[in-house]
Amino acid sequence: MDTAGSSPTPPLHIVLCPWLAFGHMLPYLELAERLASRGHRVSYVSTPHNLARLPPLRRHAVGGGAIDLVPLTVPRVEGLPDGAESTNDVPGESLWEAFDALAAPFAEFLTAACAGGGEGTSRPDWVLADTFHHWAPLVAGEHGVPCAMLQPTAAMIATFGSEARDRAELAAASVPAGGGEPPAGLPRYEWDGTAPLFAGDASGSMSVARRTALTLERCAIGAIQSCPEWELDAFPLAAKLLGKPLVPLGLLPPSPDGARAADARSREDDAAVRWLDAQPPGSVVYVALGSEVPLRVELVHELAHGLELAGTRFLWALRKPGGVSDADVLPAGFLERTHGHGLVTMGWVPQISLLAHGAVGAFLTHCGRNSLIEGLLYGHPLIMLPIFADQGPNSRLMAQRKVGLMVARNEDDGSFDRHGIASAVRGVMVEEDTRKIFVENAKKMQEIVADKELQERYVDEFVHYLRSYVTDHGNSSNVVVPPPPAET
Repeated sequence: MDTAGSSPTPPLHIVLCPWLAFGHMLPYLELAERLASRGHRVSYVSTPHNLARLPPLRRHAVGGGAIDLVPLTVPRVEGLPDGAESTNDVPGESLWEAFDALAAPFAEFLTAACAGGGEGTSRPDWVLADTFHHWAPLVAGEHGVPCAMLQPTAAMIATFGSEARDRAELAAASVPAGGGEPPAGLPRYEWDGTAPLFAGDASGSMSVARRTALTLERCAIGAIQSCPEWELDAFPLAAKLLGKPLVPLGLLPPSPDGARAADARSREDDAAVRWLDAQPPGSVVYVALGSEVPLRVELVHELAHGLELAGTRFLWALRKPGGVSDADVLPAGFLERTHGHGLVTMGWVPQISLLAHGAVGAFLTHCGRNSLIEGLLYGHPLIMLPIFADQGPNSRLMAQRKVGLMVARNEDDGSFDRHGIASAVRGVMVEEDTRKIFVENAKKMQEIVADKELQERYVDEFVHYLRSYVTDHGNSSNVVVPPPPAET
């Protein structure tokens, strides 16, 4: 059995390929470190600029494993700014051409690795490919290396999986995949917002849905940063819809003390942390809606007015909308009116340190998977304002578990107003009867996230599954990968 600090059987060599977004790269770096702590070797593959922006790696002397950061050079693509290598730099759709061109350097890397391309290295046993890496399992299959697909949340698969095949067929026939009636419980704006996933772009790039389908088709199993305790009914439904084994990785929560070296140094001098130090315990709403999809400026203003109407203390890590001057980001006079009980910062903040602070009493979040895990690691009830992708299904999952309130939205266009913000904030922070329920249920979710034995056991079981698969199927050319269908 593989356990942290012990590796009685030969270590595995696992190639890990996260999508070019830090919401993917960071949790899978956590996975890489957990695998290395068990004595395994991980080749963590990304682009040079992304690898340079990762936090420092922790030491793995106890487990004896290693993490090799493998840079794949991004080809020059017309219209793509120099150094733009992640969705933090440009929207995801701007990266497709460069991303697909990474298939060639990935093939060169894997060919060398399978040939024993370096002292102390071993032939890869597995490739873990993220959602859109349709070319990674194809290359792996040519070398007889099995591939696992890193899945989105079970809630998202359960929400959209049963509809995806029909909508993909419509898109292939050049019929708009939007329109029609959304599934029960799914807002119209969210349903219509998924239509672009089923259509390619003007350059001829294949659709997001097609990429995902090809990756799944070419992989042996699915792996997911989740567990049944977290996603309840959604997890078994997702496994059924995929039609392949779905192996949980656990939640891969960050270290509870947030103690990566860079963060530890930064938080001591961080202005947001110092501001929290001066606030009463449990009195502050921490507001953060992710780093990649800023709200339109008019909705930023509604959020600001809502926080002002609610009257509670708040700390807002604000992503500035593009093309808006600093003077126009917030409503006129807002900072002056909220001075003393509110703080807005538009720079980097040590989010784990802020969520761990005793002054924080709730988390107003977009409900990205990583943010949910981080917020509930500290037992914070939620005020939920999803923006795109898996965030809607994630927020409904949390609402069902009564850990907070969703902000009221216009069902057609997804907009919200200040009164909806203020009502949700008050319901979670001020109204004693509802706050008590949300805090109690958030603590129950905290028990899952912070259960180190449970989360580490999922990693052990995942490693056991990978090892058993290699033993049963071999690591040779008899690993068959379906060829790409003709229409791609």
